[in-house]
Amino acid sequence: MMMNAESLVASAGINLGLAVVVLTLFSVLKRQPGNAPVYFARRIAAGEPPPSTASAPLSPGSSPPSASPTTTSSATAALTPSSSSASSSSEHEARGCNVDHFFSKHYPLTYQSYQIIHSEKNVEELLSLASSMERKVKKLQKQAVRKCNFWHWISSKFQPNAADVAVHEETLKGVYQRIRLLQCENVLKQKELPVAFVSFKSRIGAALAAETQQHVNPLLWITELAPEPKDVLWNNLVIPYRRLAIHRIAVFIAAFLLTVFFAFPVTAVQGIVQFEKLKKWFPPVKALQLIPGLSSVLTGYLPSAILNGFIYLIPFAMLAMASLEGCVSRSRKEMKACSMVFYFLIGNVFFLSLLSGSLLDQLGKSFAHPKDFPSHLASAVSAQSDFFITYILTDGMSGFSLEVLQLGLLSWHFIKAHSFGRETKERPYLYGFPYYRVVPIVSLAILIGMVYSVIAPLLLPFLIIYFLLGYAVYVNQMQDVYEIGYDTCGQYWPYIHHYIFVSVVLMQITMVGLFGLKSKPGASISTLPLLVLNILFNEYCKMRFLPTFRHSTIQIAKENDDRDEKEHIEGIQESTLNSYEPPWMRPVGFNQESSSLIQPLVSS
Repeated sequence: MMMNAESLVASAGINLGLAVVVLTLFSVLKRQPGNAPVYFARRIAAGEPPPSTASAPLSPGSSPPSASPTTTSSATAALTPSSSSASSSSEHEARGCNVDHFFSKHYPLTYQSYQIIHSEKNVEELLSLASSMERKVKKLQKQAVRKCNFWHWISSKFQPNAADVAVHEETLKGVYQRIRLLQCENVLKQKELPVAFVSFKSRIGAALAAETQQHVNPLLWITELAPEPKDVLWNNLVIPYRRLAIHRIAVFIAAFLLTVFFAFPVTAVQGIVQFEKLKKWFPPVKALQLIPGLSSVLTGYLPSAILNGFIYLIPFAMLAMASLEGCVSRSRKEMKACSMVFYFLIGNVFFLSLLSGSLLDQLGKSFAHPKDFPSHLASAVSAQSDFFITYILTDGMSGFSLEVLQLGLLSWHFIKAHSFGRETKERPYLYGFPYYRVVPIVSLAILIGMVYSVIAPLLLPFLIIYFLLGYAVYVNQMQDVYEIGYDTCGQYWPYIHHYIFVSVVLMQITMVGLFGLKSKPGASISTLPLLVLNILFNEYCKMRFLPTFRHSTIQIAKENDDRDEKEHIEGIQESTLNSYEPPWMRPVGFNQESSSLIQPLVSS
């Protein structure tokens, strides 16, 4: 059952009005200097003053972040021996000695050094405690050095004095002393994990070590190129390799259950769309028709708004599941989450919307006669065209507008600035670009556009507006708001290529069924070769381009080594391994200068 024109007009009007209001509000809030940590987070973190606050001083926490060497990962390989065979050499019982002995023996010309990873549980807990205590000490120090006036004299009865600050400082120093004790070499030798970063003197040496099988038993020594230091997920390195299969199965089951449970809100949304059927199933709904225009809003705008609200939460849930899978880098985790979200959206938003709509009545026929599936799919797609138009409208106008407004961060910033955060200058709210959320949602819009390009051409103008608005929004977000947390180096290309391939296949299958419904068998048969050619082209792309993304190229590694040699670049190998130092192994200590600045509440 298709929604009427009034519902489409209502949806377009509400989304357009909401977009105008939100973008107007954004243009006003962005000019406020107090909102710079939200709307200019990347510029502040890079040490650049926001355009609207060019003369305003930057916050203390807005110094440019230290740059990680971009070439470190090119000469480093991550080693993951299995926990049961890490010390396979009898004359080297320690894992670190075992790693050094193996690579110095088999890679005598290119091997340089190694960095073993140690258990961090106790140190990480102490670091978290120390960080919390240090923030508390700094807050107490600021309260202690205030000048006295009448109101401060009254509030001083409830505030700590210099003695309280000194007690907290001594406790903090004790925590740091325990951390340094746990970081001692003698203690760390007892906590070695079967994971190490191995440094080589050249890129080609690292590439050869990462791409070759090191032992007859493939589980004895497992090597791969190390990600960038800032891209490493240190906590996932401690997961034994043999347990990763269990983690993957658990994540698959969790994603499947989430997909099943999400079917209930999608079915409910489709029930709202099919208002005529809903009146038969639930007669009290007829009362909504007494209010003029309410039924149009109910069937036109509300279903897509509810669906987009549920969809907004899915990428974060999938990202958490991908973290549990044991990915050793943030980029790999987000790529995994990206695929999980895309297939979730295809299954729930696209196919389940069709099943919950007109295809639900023909589901039994589809299973009984599989050859009629294209015809049933084409019929269902045609019946749900209006719903997907409203979905694109809501996701584009309302979704992109709320994305640029950053309503959640703005609300948190307002609460923090007017409550417990009033005494401290705001740090920028800097987060990495959410590829795992943006890529699959935009890919779903491409899929919908391809499938409906012939069936419902009315969708195409809305889709053009969707992409233009999305382009403008994300250019602004990448310039001013989001941080590029890691270099993708084109690694998302195979995923996007696959998503487009799936979209084209679904479009062609739908065309076969649509021509069949129109009683044009010649056109249906003519579409089949296109489907075959599409599959063959995809296989060619997988053979021609996919290995480039999965494996290191010896030719490029050699060319880069030769270029470094000609340019006399030295010292890269020296700093390479130092970049792969876990957070719990970095030197710690309390700033003694800040502790000596405590002044009496009443000056003499």
